[in-house]
Amino acid sequence: MTKGTYVDGFVIPIPKSNTARYVKMAREASRIWKQFGALDYKECIIEDAMPEFTKRTFLKMAKAKPNETVWFSFIVFKSRRHRDSVNKKVMIYFKKKYGAEMDMPFDMKRFAYGGFKVMVQS
Repeated sequence: MTKGTYVDGFVIPIPKSNTARYVKMAREASRIWKQFGALDYKECIIEDAMPEFTKRTFLKMAKAKPNETVWFSFIVFKSRRHRDSVNKKVMIYFKKKYGAEMDMPFDMKRFAYGGFKVMVQS
């Protein structure tokens, strides 16, 4: 992974029927975040949904329905300040392109997001 000191992380339950729409959206998002300075951008679909070593899975955490899958995504930045600067430019870009309301392939009320300071890195 590219070195960075700040990460935006997302966990999103997405209807399986919207996978292609989400991938298309994610490819554009990846290109735009990198264009405006993000160091790395990853979109990951859950594969090992029921690991034997834990009882609290991402499926349970995200309250995924049987017709949904869970995505874990993250964007790497130099710092929180860098993140704020990049995200501001990205949001302006998307607002100009799509207007105030973008049609999302998932329920925004169930979208989990947070900014994380990297504490250990190798």
